[in-house]
Amino acid sequence: MNWDEKMSSYSFIIERRLDNHLTKILGEAKAYHPFVEEVYSTVKEFSLRRGKRIAASTTLITYKGYMGEVNDQILNVCVGMELFRHSILVHDDLVDEDELRRGGRTIHKIFEGERDVRFGKGLSVFIGDIIYALSVQSILNSGFKGEKLFKAISLLSEGYREINESQILDLFFEYKDPDVDEWYIMASRRAASLFKTTILTGAFLAGAPPRDLGLLREAALNIGYSFDIQDDIIDTFASLKQYGRKPGGDIIHGKKPLHIIYTLEMAKNEEIEELKNLVKESTLTTTKFKLIRGIIKRSGALGKAKEKSRRHAERAKELIAETSLSKEEKEFLTYLIDYVKESLEWYK
Repeated sequence: MNWDEKMSSYSFIIERRLDNHLTKILGEAKAYHPFVEEVYSTVKEFSLRRGKRIAASTTLITYKGYMGEVNDQILNVCVGMELFRHSILVHDDLVDEDELRRGGRTIHKIFEGERDVRFGKGLSVFIGDIIYALSVQSILNSGFKGEKLFKAISLLSEGYREINESQILDLFFEYKDPDVDEWYIMASRRAASLFKTTILTGAFLAGAPPRDLGLLREAALNIGYSFDIQDDIIDTFASLKQYGRKPGGDIIHGKKPLHIIYTLEMAKNEEIEELKNLVKESTLTTTKFKLIRGIIKRSGALGKAKEKSRRHAERAKELIAETSLSKEEKEFLTYLIDYVKESLEWYK
């Protein structure tokens, strides 16, 4: 089985359904007001930018792994999952003041350019909320009924609340130095909640047995940890071309990803002071950023964080192996986990 081709196939199926769904909504907006049509056109462009659709694909994989098929109902739910993910990204980009997302301008920057900063920020708040509402609507209209529909919406709302709680802590940690345990408290409701929502939704809608739901919940937690650790490392060590936006945003804002927390624990005192002084500076030049990367590497923090990510990925694979998912979908999920883990090799 060529897993790269299968992932591309799943991504294409989801994107096509998402495109059709947003085209229909765009038509409805056109009848309301020209500017609202422009907003939805921007939402469509933003949502359809290049990407692997990993989160929504896990919904499709787990559903197929129990049901043995892909149908219109689950594809409608996958559209909801994609919109759910993008509603979070809009608000995340706003808070982090990011200018690029997947090679294009972020929502607040698009509309800021047309009017002013306040306009761009205000619209991104409303647009993020609208996209979340669209995700709920997509699942409500998916074709599932009764308890299954109730559970899917419950998982979505729970995940949305948890992810926003983690964002609160992430922002709070910019103003204090959390320890590793605090980082895990925050991360337990970040990507972990996203994957819990996507994976358990697919499993529950397919009628997975209770034992499997427990195994998949723990697997999602570990996938989330692995994803968050590697995503934070990418922000520090990948290039603009690899990342699709300017790296170093976390450092500039004083965020405390796991590799920074390890650096503060493992580096020499003089290097810790140098790191803190560099981070405090208003302008982070290429030279200064190179110094920060060097401190992180020399301390052993980068290697330790990468190893943590790998361990979480391996634990997720062990848990998935214990489920009653079909052999093919188990292997596909394992491939996706390895994809997350191996992307660490971007910045040896």
